[in-house]
Amino acid sequence: MKKILQKTSCVLLAVILLCSILPLKAAASYEISGTCEVQADGGAVYTVKTLDYSYEHNTYLSLRDLAMLFKGTGKEFSLEVRKNAVALNPGENYSPVGTENATWETGRDPDLTLRRNEFKVNGQDVRYYTLIMKLASGDYDCFMMAADLAMILDTDISVSGGGLLQIDTGSPLRVTPAALEQAGYFYGVNSVLVGDATTGEVYYQYQSDVPCPIASTSKLMTCLLAMEAIGAGEITPEDVFTVSGRVSALAASDDGVISLKQGEQITVQDLLLGALLPSSNECALCLAEGLAGSEEAFVERMNRKARELGLSQALFFNSNGLPVYTEDPVPAKCQNRMSASDMFRLVSYLLRVYPQVKDITSLREAVLSSNGYTAKNTNPLLYNLPGVTGLKTGTTNKAGACLVTSLAADDGVMEHDLVVVVLGTEDTVERGRVSGLLARYALQAFAAGTEGGEAEMPAPQPGDLPTHAEAAVDRILWTAKQH
Repeated sequence: MKKILQKTSCVLLAVILLCSILPLKAAASYEISGTCEVQADGGAVYTVKTLDYSYEHNTYLSLRDLAMLFKGTGKEFSLEVRKNAVALNPGENYSPVGTENATWETGRDPDLTLRRNEFKVNGQDVRYYTLIMKLASGDYDCFMMAADLAMILDTDISVSGGGLLQIDTGSPLRVTPAALEQAGYFYGVNSVLVGDATTGEVYYQYQSDVPCPIASTSKLMTCLLAMEAIGAGEITPEDVFTVSGRVSALAASDDGVISLKQGEQITVQDLLLGALLPSSNECALCLAEGLAGSEEAFVERMNRKARELGLSQALFFNSNGLPVYTEDPVPAKCQNRMSASDMFRLVSYLLRVYPQVKDITSLREAVLSSNGYTAKNTNPLLYNLPGVTGLKTGTTNKAGACLVTSLAADDGVMEHDLVVVVLGTEDTVERGRVSGLLARYALQAFAAGTEGGEAEMPAPQPGDLPTHAEAAVDRILWTAKQH
């Protein structure tokens, strides 16, 4: 395993931080316009326009400028950018519009909004956050993170000591979490864990034993108990539960997702779809009341199941993960909590005992038979990475943006469920990027592990920062081996 990885180009992914690429021009603006120098495959150095979104060095690069760099390489791509839509086709020739690789056309800094614009790669929908702006020429340009483009094209992008962004189209993207950790990339994340749920092997973890709020990823426990009841013959997916006044009130609140009226009936299957795909809080509550008579009784079941599974840091207050106030004269605001290690144990059990959960969580959307509502999956990785089978997003102000991802991998003998737990990112933009990178690392680590031949290696000294590929590989292999 060590020899194989040492032969492969290792990306430290400092480009994700982009803190060493200083814009040649900067102004105090909501979006700071600038330029950086980029080189592809050791060729000519090009000027690429940049936008630092909200913060300096939170850098998005011009796709049109980059498309010119990739022309004639094995990673060239065509590009069509409209007002709110982007179409990128790898392997096709790019047609310039005349504004590429030049300085900004105007001294006025743009005022744009970072959004999930329509984005297609080879005609397929993907979910990346981009900035689209209209140029003085009348054409549109799209700005995106270099790390996101590296994931789309599966190519090596790194930063030289001199601040030059370097692209090696002949080398695939390789993610090294230990290097990211040392660079401070996870400072804005509560905890992460990457592992194989089938074998229990943990590839990488960061603050994984620290309990933190988990928001709507709580619904994985709710759905586990529902599937347990189905498996025990207590209910069937076709059984119907009646919407209570409490459920209806939640549906009508700011935290509501699906309109459910008191007295309506909805099937257990539709409640599972609603809870897992669009993260319906009212569907989770309806499941809890239907299964246990009241949410309070259901929460007791949740905490009892957590103890049975050995989830030592888990504590549940409700069925859906919303903040809940106590009834004290000065009420406390409580949220369900769990560590990333606990979440990995919970998900490993769920996937092993009730693998049919993936039949739901792998769906991009589904129509609820009870009311005709189209439930759309909130998991962006279903669009961005083949093999993703779930599982659940979650967001509250305290919990931040969370995502638990499952991926299918095959070692030639059996199929494995790889799991990435990301808790407490600053926003959904960062949640998708962190989860996407670690999901690719999960597949990378799994593939390397199936080759065998892992060698013993000495522990790196605390504080050592890998400065070249071999050292970085040694560190991540050592770190993964310890876990």
